[in-house]
Amino acid sequence: PAHVSFPAEEHKVLKFWDEIDAFQTSVKLSEGRKPFSFYDGPPFATGLPHYGHILAGTIKDVVTRYAHQTGHYVERRFGWDCHGLPVEHEIDKKLGIKSVDDVMKMGIKAYNAECRSIVMRYSGEWEIAVKRLGRWIDFRNDYKTLNTSFMESVWWVFKQLHDKGQVYRGFMIMPYSTGCTTPVSNFEANQNYKDTIDPAVVVSFPLKSDPSVSLLAWTTTPWTLPSNLALCVNPAFEYIKIKDGETGHIWILLESRLEILYKDPKKAKFTILEKIPGTALKGLEYEPIFNYFSDRKGSFVVVTDGYVTDDSGTGIVHQAPAFGEDDYRVCLANNVITGEDVPCPLDPSGNFTEEVTDYKGMYIKDADKQIQKDLKGRGRLIRQSQFSHSYPFCWRSDTPLIYRAVPSWFVRVSNIREKLMKNNAATLWVPDMIKERRFANWLENARDWNISRNRYWGTPIPLWISDDGEEVVTVGSVAELEELTGAKGITDLHRESIDHLTIPSKKGKGVLRRVTEVFDCWFESGSMPVAQQHYPFENQSKFKGVFPADFIAEGLDQTRGWFYTLLVLSTHLFDTAPWKNLIVNGLVLAADGKKMSKSKRNFPDPNILLENFGADAIRLYLINSPAVRAEPLRFEEKGVKALVAAVFLPWYNSYRFFFSQLSLLKKEHNYDFVYDPTDSWVPENVMDKWILAALQSLIKYTRDEMAAYRLYTVVPRLLQLIEELTNWYIRFNRRRLKGENGLEDAKSAIRTLFEVLFSLCKMMAPFTPFIAETMYQNLKTCLKSSHVTDDTRSVHFLMFPEVNPAYFNAEVERAVSTLQAVIELGRYIRDKTTKPIKTPLRELVFIHPDPVARDDALRLQTYILEELNIKKLTVTADEKSYGVRYELKPDHKVLGQRLGKAYAGLRKALAGLKIEQVDEYVRTSSLTLDGVELVEGDLEILRTFDMPVSNQSVQKYEAKSQGANLVILDVAEDASLVQEGLAREVVNRVQKLRKKSGLQPTDDVLYYYGDVRGDTAGLLAASVAAQAEYLARALKAPVAGLDEKPAGAHVLAEEVQEIEEIKFLLVL
Repeated sequence: PAHVSFPAEEHKVLKFWDEIDAFQTSVKLSEGRKPFSFYDGPPFATGLPHYGHILAGTIKDVVTRYAHQTGHYVERRFGWDCHGLPVEHEIDKKLGIKSVDDVMKMGIKAYNAECRSIVMRYSGEWEIAVKRLGRWIDFRNDYKTLNTSFMESVWWVFKQLHDKGQVYRGFMIMPYSTGCTTPVSNFEANQNYKDTIDPAVVVSFPLKSDPSVSLLAWTTTPWTLPSNLALCVNPAFEYIKIKDGETGHIWILLESRLEILYKDPKKAKFTILEKIPGTALKGLEYEPIFNYFSDRKGSFVVVTDGYVTDDSGTGIVHQAPAFGEDDYRVCLANNVITGEDVPCPLDPSGNFTEEVTDYKGMYIKDADKQIQKDLKGRGRLIRQSQFSHSYPFCWRSDTPLIYRAVPSWFVRVSNIREKLMKNNAATLWVPDMIKERRFANWLENARDWNISRNRYWGTPIPLWISDDGEEVVTVGSVAELEELTGAKGITDLHRESIDHLTIPSKKGKGVLRRVTEVFDCWFESGSMPVAQQHYPFENQSKFKGVFPADFIAEGLDQTRGWFYTLLVLSTHLFDTAPWKNLIVNGLVLAADGKKMSKSKRNFPDPNILLENFGADAIRLYLINSPAVRAEPLRFEEKGVKALVAAVFLPWYNSYRFFFSQLSLLKKEHNYDFVYDPTDSWVPENVMDKWILAALQSLIKYTRDEMAAYRLYTVVPRLLQLIEELTNWYIRFNRRRLKGENGLEDAKSAIRTLFEVLFSLCKMMAPFTPFIAETMYQNLKTCLKSSHVTDDTRSVHFLMFPEVNPAYFNAEVERAVSTLQAVIELGRYIRDKTTKPIKTPLRELVFIHPDPVARDDALRLQTYILEELNIKKLTVTADEKSYGVRYELKPDHKVLGQRLGKAYAGLRKALAGLKIEQVDEYVRTSSLTLDGVELVEGDLEILRTFDMPVSNQSVQKYEAKSQGANLVILDVAEDASLVQEGLAREVVNRVQKLRKKSGLQPTDDVLYYYGDVRGDTAGLLAASVAAQAEYLARALKAPVAGLDEKPAGAHVLAEEVQEIEEIKFLLVL
């Protein structure tokens, strides 16, 4: 159709794919080929897919489709992350659950039943969305982390680690979510930083030996002060004791941190009484700020450690060991605390317990204000302000994380850092910088991994322990659990199904009970390579054939998430990375650069865009964006719309043009085109040779770059070929394609156009699967049926094009490159001088020092003259005759850095260069001036054009250069040129009216004009008369005056046309 709706065509394709079960058929057709293994990172089905999912899904689909098209068997299984905080958080909101007690009241069985009920809430929507976007992936054979088979393999993974001594129970300071009442891993804590404002207070701690003297400490977490057990100073610093001039109070702090007390310490009223080394402060005791833990021995004392800095606070840090990693370490080292004996007066939801009587039941952040008020009333609050900083929030509940002492189960990671680095180094990352910097830095500092969560809906940690904690049994399978517990017929491994099972002690310790924790859901997703295959209980040979994966892909945020957990577990289990090739995509942001937000509605609905522009347009927009290089993308609807106009419509129009020319050749020459790929045809026409050579170069380039997973280099080149096909090949060969140069020449052009369109369909199929299918369904009708043996019902069943060596032609590609340069420069001059292309000009001069380039221009001069509408082409190397001069412009930055002060003298010397010196540098890229050797890159060569005055009375020249190419155009006009230009404008108006009227190229029509206005000089009539032969040839019928139209002739269309000042009625 002349007017195409890409979304409507896509729906037709989806229906066709359903009818032939296209995806499953393609998989069956590829059975027996070399496997290409792909792991799909599992999303949660509790939310709908967003642009980040669409981007990652498109990358995965492109690569796996391409792998299929290059002769591989590609299993593509969708996966679902079913456990963990995202699900529980939804249930907590739904049921108003605030604490552990709320869950216990309803029971774990009922709670988990609620979780199970929403796990696949949006799975249907996911499948519809993924299908609509053209992604082929298996939902029938998907994997779910809640399936018993998956959970059993997770148990096996854990048992392997535990048996190797890589699991331990530790008491560590962990990021903790009060909103979800559980610790989170360090990499989860890095996922959601926000700018926030916290209170910033300076508090006094009077010395027991002299209560008139106080140590000053600064904190942004007043809620931790009830748990204070020590103060820490840096032993390498020198502290001062000052007397405040206003209050008379005596304080100790760092001299360099006086600004925490005074806006301008130089003008402030205070007296330095003494300077004290940090070492001298060690051991001083002070009055507790609160009395909740005042009976603890060894507490409320000054300790020393080098972690204290002088860039913030007072140089004295208050220690609450339950709420800070350094606090815990320092207090443990100084015997302020021992083992797990750490005051932590908070319940799981972050509310103070009864130990802190004054704030019992109060949420910590709410308590900040009351604590400050109380301290102020007791004279202990010295300064009070606010502090703006970036702080981690829980990625699920969006509440501030705290750091809290939590007993947890850990997998050792710090002891395998070198192995992680080695295994990662053996893999390919795109882009490489993420591997070498971001991920490598994370691995270098990798900490032991907290894999336990104090939650309910997850895979239970399979550890059964005696009451005294000394006897531990790790269970690695359902069969082992049944054997150890005596239970039979276990079909589910969730808490409600196994928590009651006990294992008799072999050491006389009664029974062993399962620990209450469940796995961090990242442990499950990191186990997916084995768990999706139910390895080692099934598919042992299959697993070995697809591990490690040939390819995985996810967003930048997964460098500390899925990529990391996959690598840790795979290294522990198999001492290898679980992937060979990995693509990292960047974040998709709103148009304003901010995070996409449903509440702010700052991004377009994907479903609306799909039905306005189509999935192919969205896919290509995303895949041709900085996001494929792991850079952020500001998503803009206008970008998708622009792609439709710039790529899809021209591409589709070239395909439509091909079929319209077939109809024309059938009508005028009774020629039926049939493509036989087995014949040894080689084109003779230079433009046919060029586009087919460019096609072969692109096929080779695409294969090379896709082998390196560089999608971001491939897509621009594919789009470049579409542009070259539509704006160069078809534009330059319309007459040939219409048969104006004879049938044999038309056959060559038609075959060439078919080969490019057909190859483009196969090459673009992984990227834009819908339009490729639409075009292919018609193009395949031109294939010689006797050579079609395979299933060719879909373009996606075909293989990616192979390079045809016979079509390679570097010489022709070079020549056409010169042609394009000349035409681009000529177009620039026409635009600059407002000379429309339909106005003929007399002469174009092409100046180039290379005889090969000059010969190329002469060989292709027919195209140059026709495209630029020029009468004469002059090719020369003689620059001086045309007033060409060279100037040298220094690169100030490069030379300034290299020469320093000496550059000033060189600049003066450069200003007075002689012509011979300029010519020397132009010729050799080298010049010695004032003792300084100038080489290539130091000076920019500029060409200026100054036509000799003697010629300017007759001709008017304009020039434009690029590199070694210089084009000079005579832009002066005369009457004959004006007439020819007018005739071309008439042809243009006729063709537009034909198209508007729905006429086909094969429709015979007569043309009349009349009712001319604004043409007192009679230019239009003169032009029609003088250019009658051209008009009849271009339109296949003469253009006559309206008075010559036969009475009663059927008028197909009529419309008033305007060419500059001239208006006239055009009648078809």
